[in-house]
Order: sequence, then C-alpha cells, then structure tokens
Amino acid sequence: MRGHIKQRSKGSWSIIIDVGRDPQTGKRRQQWQTVKGTKGDAQRELRETLHSLERGAYVKPQKVSLGEYLKQWVESYAAIHTSPRTTEGYRAIVHRYIVPALGGIPLCQLQPQHLENYYSGALSHGRLDGKGGLSGRTVLHQHRVLSEALSHAVKQGVVVRNVAEAVVPPRPGRIEMSTLASENVPRFLDAARRTPYYVLFYAALYTGMRRGELLGLRWCDIDLGRASISVVQTLYRLSSGEFVIKEPKSPHSRRLVSLSPSLAKLLRGHHAEREAQKALLGERLAGSDLVFAHPDGSPLDPSTVSHGFGRLIRKAGLPHIRFHDLRHTHATLMLKAGVHPKIVSERLGHANIGITLDTYSHVVPGLQEAAALRFDTLLEPETAQTEVR
Repeated sequence: MRGHIKQRSKGSWSIIIDVGRDPQTGKRRQQWQTVKGTKGDAQRELRETLHSLERGAYVKPQKVSLGEYLKQWVESYAAIHTSPRTTEGYRAIVHRYIVPALGGIPLCQLQPQHLENYYSGALSHGRLDGKGGLSGRTVLHQHRVLSEALSHAVKQGVVVRNVAEAVVPPRPGRIEMSTLASENVPRFLDAARRTPYYVLFYAALYTGMRRGELLGLRWCDIDLGRASISVVQTLYRLSSGEFVIKEPKSPHSRRLVSLSPSLAKLLRGHHAEREAQKALLGERLAGSDLVFAHPDGSPLDPSTVSHGFGRLIRKAGLPHIRFHDLRHTHATLMLKAGVHPKIVSERLGHANIGITLDTYSHVVPGLQEAAALRFDTLLEPETAQTEVR
C-alpha cells in the first residue's frame, strides 16, 4: 500500500493513501486526511496510518471533535469507573480548560503540537481569572486526564494512537511548604479553644490525619482504651452539596494511628459532650455517629472548616498556613524530635518511606547533623562535648 503527503497551506498537510481501484468503475480510490503541523508530523502520521492499514487496525477518520468526545467520555466512562469526586474533577478540567482551548479540533486531526502549544499557553496565561499562568502541577494533571481519555479512544478504535504520549508534560514545581513553628503551637491552640473546632484542630495537629479522614471519623473507629484511631473512611462534599463517604485514597491510607495521652483525654471529654448533646435531643450516641459533626449529627462542611481555620490564623496573628499544613506540621515536628521516618510515614499513610523523606526533605539535613553528633557522642563523648561547647 502506498501513500504520500501534499502541503495545503502553511502548517497544513494532506495525507493521500492509495486504497486500490473501484471494482465497478476501475478508477483509483484514495483516502485523504488533513494533518496540522510540520512536514515531519505529516510524514509520521502517514507512516503510522500505512502501518495500521497493513495490520488491519486502521480507523477511518470520524468528524467528532475533541470537545464532543471528551464530554462523552466523562459522562459515559469516567462517571462509571471513577469516584464521584474524581469525575467532578475531570468534568471541571474538560469543561473549563481543555474544551475552550482545543475542543473544536477534529479528534482524528489532533496532533502533539496542539497539546504542546496549549501547555505553553496555559503555563504563561492559563488562569481563568486572567492573573497569569497555571502551575506546572495543574497543567500536568490536565495532561493526565487528556491522556487517559485518548487511551480510551484508542481502545475503542476511535483513533489510531494517543498523541498525548508523544508530548512531554510540564514538570510540577516543588510546593513551598508552610508549617506551624513549635513556638507558635501554644498560641495556636489557645486561639483554637475559642472556636467550635478546637478538638478537630487539636486532633489534626496531633495525628497528621487529612481533613476528610477526620471528618469521616466515627466513634467506633476510636479505641480510647488502647489510645488509637483506625482510619477506614474519608468524607468529602461534592459541588452539588451532597456528602460522600468512601474508603481512603490508597490501601496505605487505611492505618492505625496511636493517640498521645493529651489527645486521648481530650477525645474522652468530647465524647461526653456529644453524649450530652444527643441526650437533649432524646437520642443516644452511637458508634456509627461522626466524631466531628453538628449537634444534630449531620456532617461538617469541609470548606466551612477550612474557612474557620483561616479566620483563626488571621485573628491569632500567625503566619499564613492552610488546614492541610497541620499535617505537614505534625510530620515536621516529629522528625525534628527524632522520631524514625518509617514511623512518621506509617502515621501519615504514605505508600513508602521515600515519599515521606522526599516531602519533608527540608528536615533531613538537620536529622543528618543530629545523627552525626549522636554517633560522636557514642564513641567519643568527651570530644563531642568539647565540640558542642
């Protein structure tokens, strides 16, 4: 089977493939396809199309656009095979970013250069509020969604290849981590006492649990006798207002977290308070009841909790941190206190210790210095003391 390319205009090429002669008229038949990009892009597309035809895997170009396909993929595939929250995220990426920028391109004509140009523009001026570009991490996430959708298109025989695989996505930059300094912890807890979320904020700081894990915590998940928490579910709220409870984000996120004596004591008091609130409503506190909830037992809105945390930080005059930064604070303070990184990793629910060490690399140099000093003290105590002085 033979074929060739022909330039139509600048940046536009036609792929012409000879597909034999019409058995009735004897006239030569040709398959035409338009490719946007360079001459090299057109030649590469020609080779891949000829190869697909030879193996019987050629998919005749369809008129469906990338935007039409992505919308259909989100609703008919992603909505069935992913969690409601993941589907909601995919839908937002497709409708807010990819469709407005690339949606009009015919799916069969999508080229790597389309994606490269889009990523470059998104990084420089892709924010919806017009205030500059998107982060590398955000654009990388968009790339992954697009690649997943195109991989499905290949499996369904809609296109021959996933063009996203030919594109090198942006590298996510390292996130500057903000934590609560140890000397500011008493000030933070004192301010937290004057909010309805004192026990919740205390638990976040003293366990390193994620917001959704804490809001999904039930009394049956807490063993006050053994001073431990079993992390078995997480709670979040969809944009529709619906609360959803699901299993933790990964198998390693299902874990046992030991409680400090002070947190165990605080939770006992919180349990007694919740029992009293239930009694006023003529009910009894059940093991399945949420630990952190409204007086009537209904779930707390995660966004409301985060906003309340932000107000606390501002009123207390503390450096800006997010609710999630209490998790980073917990890990950082534990590592600085000499707790083995493996233990910290288990408490956080990381898949492996490497993730913990990479995430908290800012603490590692200090651990190295402390370890060197301990070793010196072990073998040459007098020399070590002299050096310290």
